[in-house]
This record gives sequence, C-alpha cells and structure tokens, in this order.
Amino acid sequence: MCFSTSGLHGAYRRADLLRECGRRRLESALRSGVLRALWPGVVVEGTRVLDPRTRSAAALMTTNADAVICGPTAALLHGCTAVTSPDTHVLVPYGRAPREQSGLVVHHSCFFRDQVVVLDGLRVLALPQVVADLLCTARPADALAIGDETLRKAASRCDEFRAAVLCRIRARPDPRGSVRGPHLWELASPRAESAPESWTRMLLIESGFPLPEVNFSLLSPSGRELYRLDLAWPHLRIAVEYDGHASHAGREAEDEAREDDLRQRGWIVVRVRSADLVDPTRFLTELRAAFARRGYTW
Repeated sequence: MCFSTSGLHGAYRRADLLRECGRRRLESALRSGVLRALWPGVVVEGTRVLDPRTRSAAALMTTNADAVICGPTAALLHGCTAVTSPDTHVLVPYGRAPREQSGLVVHHSCFFRDQVVVLDGLRVLALPQVVADLLCTARPADALAIGDETLRKAASRCDEFRAAVLCRIRARPDPRGSVRGPHLWELASPRAESAPESWTRMLLIESGFPLPEVNFSLLSPSGRELYRLDLAWPHLRIAVEYDGHASHAGREAEDEAREDDLRQRGWIVVRVRSADLVDPTRFLTELRAAFARRGYTW
C-alpha cells in the first residue's frame, strides 16, 4: 500500500492518512499490519516499526514542532553505538507538556538553534550537546563509552571536539552532573576501540585501581610493535585483555600463545569477559592478586 501524503521514514500523522485514504482504508491497513499505531496521532509502516529513524520521526510528530531528538537516540542517529536504549528520547522546551508513552521518553530543557542539526530530515541535538548531556546524566560506564567512541570518530579533530563538548557541559542549564561530566570527559580516550573496553576501564576506576594506559603498544627492542594490550600498567607489567566472543571466536590457540609469550616477557595478563562486567568478583580478585604480586598495595 503506497501513500502519496507526506510521511517521513515510514511514519505518518494519522490525520493526514485519514484525509488521503479515508477511515475504512486506514483501518484495513491497521488490521492487516501494513500500518501500526505507535503513539497518539501517529502510525508507522509495519515493516519499519523498530527502525530508529522511523520511531524518531514518529516521536517528533507526536510531540510538537519544537521537539528535537536527544540522548541515546540522538547518539545513534549520529552513528554512535556505545550507548543504546529501547526507548526513543525526545527533548521539548519548558512549558510544553506532551505525555510520555510506552517507548517514548520526554525530556524538558531549554535549547538553542545552534544546538540542533537536521539528519535525514530529523531535528536532532548536535553531537557535542548529546555527548555533554550523556556525560552528565548517563550511567558512568556508558558515559565513558560514548566519550571514547566520539573522540575516536573525531580523529584529527579530537582536540576541537574535546573543547566543544566541554563548552556545552559548562553551559548546561541543568546542574546535574556538572562536576562528574568534566571529570569523565577528561578520562575519555580516542584509543579505546570498543564499548566493553570502556566499561572495563570504568569498572577499574570505580574499584580504585590506578588509571591504566589504553591500547598500550608493547614494542620490541628495535621499536617494532609486538602486541597492543587493551589496558595496561607498563611499569608493573600487568595487562587486562577483554575477550569479546565475536572477535575471539576460533582464536583460542592464538590467544593462548600470545598470553604465554607475554608471560615469558614478564607480564601478568588478566582476562575479562562479558560475564565479568555483570559480576566482576572473579576478575577483580584476580587483578588485585596480580597487583599484590608486584608489591602494589592500596
């Protein structure tokens, strides 16, 4: 079923479709699943009901013309995947009061035209503002992960992006996170290569370990890179390696040989797996034992 009326990413205002198709045809499309009701006044194509852009378009339609996509949803639209949310997050000015719906989270704040960009026809908070907000309000591990990811994406513009985000943190009207936001941003590193590495680093920081070097290059006497270690304390020759299932599947023998070689070079390698991020008891106990072997005490 094709509709000539204006839609965006498969999202339509119900009133527009009623004018074009009539009630009977619209209700038939809803019964058959061709269209699905999502939030008040908005329907979406059934095959695109989970598409972030479709849901973002629907969120803007069901709130008001001043609304803008924010938070984890905005980060995703900017191409960042370190922070995810099953909900669609939308920001509206103070004084507007659209109701939250299942799967739709409404935030209130003041924002200005220079904080908004248009991506694929969607009004979205600019990336520096998105990062500033998440650094101040998201779970610390997720905040560090989005900070790492966006600095990595900034590449040669890393210093410029750092300054832009810090400026947005200082200008936030919401005082929440005004102390921790700059601190987390200072910890963020473009050398981190994945969200689990960032989460692991945050776990170490919160557990009282000294700051590790991120993706430390272990060099041969001739200066050739032998290994790149996820997290390391070179002066203690202790390394933490994250075993992601996808990247390490089928590489067990190679990983074991690598770890044996590192041991022969005097390194202690502690491995962390996804389960350790849920219950870190085993990982932290093993790492504290490694520090104790090096004579490090808190």
